[in-house]
Amino acid sequence: MRTLFDPRPVNDSFGDPGLYVDFRDERRAVMFDLGDITALPPRKLMRLSHVFVTHTHMDHFAGFDHLLRVVLGRKPGIVLFGGPGFVAQVEHKLAAYTWNVVHRYEIELVIDAREVSTGRGQRACFSSLRRFAREDCGPFEPAGDVLHEEPTFRVRGRFVDHDIPCLAYALEEKAQIRVDKDRLLALGLGAGAWLSELKHAVLTGAPAETPIRVQWRDRSGVHDEARQIAELQQLILDIAPGRRIGYVTDLRYTDANVETLAQLLAGVHLLYIESVFLDADIDHATRKNHLTARQAGRIARRLGAGAVVPFHFSPRYEGRAAELTAEVRAAWSGSPPSP
Repeated sequence: MRTLFDPRPVNDSFGDPGLYVDFRDERRAVMFDLGDITALPPRKLMRLSHVFVTHTHMDHFAGFDHLLRVVLGRKPGIVLFGGPGFVAQVEHKLAAYTWNVVHRYEIELVIDAREVSTGRGQRACFSSLRRFAREDCGPFEPAGDVLHEEPTFRVRGRFVDHDIPCLAYALEEKAQIRVDKDRLLALGLGAGAWLSELKHAVLTGAPAETPIRVQWRDRSGVHDEARQIAELQQLILDIAPGRRIGYVTDLRYTDANVETLAQLLAGVHLLYIESVFLDADIDHATRKNHLTARQAGRIARRLGAGAVVPFHFSPRYEGRAAELTAEVRAAWSGSPPSP
């Protein structure tokens, strides 16, 4: 069944962490982490509506400047999420530049920065029209671990321990909808743009009696009729639970962290997880507050992940990516480790 999300790592396994998630048929995207993002062309950065930062170590946040340079004067707004101190960090980033002409740009850019904390969140906006001075733009009060929610998807986040608080994220599609083509043909209806309109109406909870204009063209000409959402949904749509994607990077291997991930990501369909060191170097991993590949695989197995993509490999293993991947997959599948 076709899914809403098309996730792609920004860099290879040894590059800065980052996940770019395109939304099929919606001309938009979200991203997790903002390290080196120069591999993404400007057209992809322009699609971004929201960016979710795990923490502000340089390899996870240095790309803010590049993103700002691309969207400034071209895009009306973007929303950023981060952990404790994030709003002040965005403010300081912006204050590092001179903005004496930016207020003249035809398109105003508003950066909406939202800070997740163990208590009440914070939110501030920075407008190019006011030279990116910090302004209050309303409250940020997440509903539990739900940081952002729209009719078709939500993003949840919880803190794990990396010697500093670090956010792990879950991106959740609310439902998958498939059109049964055989039933469509049996009704004498043809495919067209109205099917996308119908799917969107169902996902966004439009009233059952809402009419949909069913329009299509075939050899006999142009057809146009009205049908109610409830009727079409029952006759031609199959609805299944949506796909869930996990993004986990920079954390210690502790019981508390594993339990937090289990609460956030149990049964996740696709898990992107850091696998920085080989298990032979577990002492080094412990000192650095990172996972080994075997530990990452164990976490994936504990979560019941349907698929796992390891990333954030240490450069000390350059040319040995296959070893790290194999160690993750062996622990995830429960296979005995290689000798």
